[in-house]
Amino acid sequence: MREAVAAIPQHILDRVHNVDIVIERRPTARDRKVAGIGPGQTLFGLYHGIPLTHRGEYYNLVMPDKISIYQEPIEWACATDDEIREQVRVTVLHELAHYFGIDDDRLDELGMG
Repeated sequence: MREAVAAIPQHILDRVHNVDIVIERRPTARDRKVAGIGPGQTLFGLYHGIPLTHRGEYYNLVMPDKISIYQEPIEWACATDDEIREQVRVTVLHELAHYFGIDDDRLDELGMG
């Protein structure tokens, strides 16, 4: 995961504050529900928090947002270590986009869905 975060351009990382990126074994049933993921669908990561675009003037003294990266689904979908590293990188970028307020429809338009 460190490699994936290190590959993110510095100008993006400079704008990310109070966000923990963690590896979890697999998504919980609640994570899948929050993400709208049904049976037979795969969830590689999830952003837990309030996007920057939805924060008001009273948004302060809060716990860090969290980006969960799910190890087992990524390992199942990838055949090599290089594929795993690339999928983690793409997943971290996708979830950071949610932190910045970019929704899934726009990510699909950008080819990052």
